[in-house]
Amino acid sequence: MRDRLRQLFFKPVDAISLSVFRIVFGALLLFESVNYGIFLCLDCMYRDTSLLFKYHHFEWVGLPPGNGLEWMYLAMGISAFCVMVGLYYRVAIIVTALLFSWLFLLDQALYLNHFYLVIIYAVIMIFVPAHRHLSLDAMRKPEWASAVVPNWGRLWLGAQTEIVLLYAGVVKLNLDWLNLEPMRLWMNWRSADAAPFFQWITQDWGIGLASYGVIVLHLVGAPLLLWRRTRLPVFLVYCCFHLINAFVFSIGIFPFLTISATLILFDADWPRQFARWLSERKWARRTGDPGGFSRCLAHIAEPLSSVAYRPGLTLSPVWRRSIVIGVCVWLSVQLVVPLRHLAAPGNVAWNEDGHRFSWRMKLRSKQGTTKFVVIREDGKRWQVDPAEYLNKKQVGKMACIPDLIWQFAQFLDTTYSENGRFQIAVHADAMCSLNTRERAPLVNRLVDLSMVKRSEPVTQWTYPLTKRLPHQLF
Repeated sequence: MRDRLRQLFFKPVDAISLSVFRIVFGALLLFESVNYGIFLCLDCMYRDTSLLFKYHHFEWVGLPPGNGLEWMYLAMGISAFCVMVGLYYRVAIIVTALLFSWLFLLDQALYLNHFYLVIIYAVIMIFVPAHRHLSLDAMRKPEWASAVVPNWGRLWLGAQTEIVLLYAGVVKLNLDWLNLEPMRLWMNWRSADAAPFFQWITQDWGIGLASYGVIVLHLVGAPLLLWRRTRLPVFLVYCCFHLINAFVFSIGIFPFLTISATLILFDADWPRQFARWLSERKWARRTGDPGGFSRCLAHIAEPLSSVAYRPGLTLSPVWRRSIVIGVCVWLSVQLVVPLRHLAAPGNVAWNEDGHRFSWRMKLRSKQGTTKFVVIREDGKRWQVDPAEYLNKKQVGKMACIPDLIWQFAQFLDTTYSENGRFQIAVHADAMCSLNTRERAPLVNRLVDLSMVKRSEPVTQWTYPLTKRLPHQLF
């Protein structure tokens, strides 16, 4: 077993696939930095509000003063560019991971699964030797350069990607998805403006095919990516799936990030294999220079491809043991965390207890309204409209997420008690609809939320889901 682990983790493999992932990963984060820092309204997202919702245990993460947000995005763009070209890579990837994580933690109402995935990949890339090849670091420090790297970096990234893909299928084995919701709801919204090519997915038969096909793709296709004979056709199906998602839904860089990560599951030298394949096809002959693409790539890689696996890159037994333990512990945590909702009562899509960080992507559509009543000890009452304090996106998100409702109640407690001068009670009246269900009360309006601790189970002050889907078949 020890020999097999040593072979699995530390056998030398071609470094080019890891380098290509580094380049694509850095380019995608550079795009995000420019997109958010220049083209999106940061004031609308972060500053035009009296409250930023915080993740539990990360309440200390605050908004930088002045133009700090703009400077953070500028710094992240520079560090992402350095990751892409492999310049001062270790410093750059650490800075990128810290800045992206800070921005992610600023407001819980802006949670996106692909932001969480970016953080996971960024943390892994801190430890992975992705700058040994096709990088400026390898050019300025030839002693660092190597055409091969130990396999554990690719193994770590590949296993993490498989976990995400598998859970994306597992979480869809729920009553609502099997009854074609919320897919039917979303497609009905888009039926009028859908392109002719996508009209089929607005019909019930197409919605059913897409809903059940996604489950098969993830639960069957993801394991088949590990088998060399089926890897390429399954990957091409995944590419079609991700590109359709990119056109139909607004999900940012997620499709392209997942496609690039899935390529890690191919042979370590897949870029060289692809270059050779291109040179043998008509594409190269039509240019009038057969094999030109391969020669170009070989020329770019030439300063590194002749470098052998350097003895300086070998690791001591202590480091080897630490790497094996660290990777196994990381992957074990990633397997367990998405299942934590099973230990909590109730429907996770309704009470959100265990929804985040679980790859529960595109599983629910929730709409509702929440009103708050503040009662002071002297009998004075206020009816509070959250829109007076929050931006539009926060109001929509908070209405049906108990943890955000609780946080806003604490904010009202602090605001109306005048920092503890008066005793305050805060009650919430939340009416929500989950996946086309009839609206139902979410929060027990008799509970004073100002007295509830965040560590208490959410089911102690919320109602269970009792409404059925209007078109529920089983």
